[in-house]
Amino acid sequence: MAVDREQVLRSAAALLTRKSTATMDEVARAAGISRATLHRHFARRDALVRALESLGIAECEAALAAARTDEGPAAEAVHRLVREMEPSAGLLAFLYTENQLFEGEEQNEGWARIDAALTELFRRGQEGGEFRIDLTPAWLTEALYGLLASGAWAVAEGRVARNDFTHMIVELLLGGALRREEP
Repeated sequence: MAVDREQVLRSAAALLTRKSTATMDEVARAAGISRATLHRHFARRDALVRALESLGIAECEAALAAARTDEGPAAEAVHRLVREMEPSAGLLAFLYTENQLFEGEEQNEGWARIDAALTELFRRGQEGGEFRIDLTPAWLTEALYGLLASGAWAVAEGRVARNDFTHMIVELLLGGALRREEP
């Protein structure tokens, strides 16, 4: 029986999103395969994480394309982007914490493309007068990653309703935490 590599990766992502310290035995069980089969595809945990990173990059790039971040007001584009990234937020939360992200040219190149697209979106919003100019586009990009990861963890732990994910992230990122006086 042929093993569906993508199904194995998605099973691993689902498990590691909930339990980042899961062993390779646990990953194999979650994927419904033997540990030996898992090791034929991913010799060690770092190989699995690198494959998950490639999956995460592909999903982020697909979300960027689906969100059409170069169309319309930048704030609306951010909202569309967060909504498109929500299904991958758990995987991103896991990857956000893994040191292996900073090793390997291919992976860094993928994140660099994503970072550049996000930075451009925030720069466009600043130039259009939508976003604050005292926060750099690079910082807004990092803040978005952090909020996506935190949101995924909060939903997974049941502290935040899944239906509130996009609204809460976009509102905090673009609106801040300061209470505004009602006109």
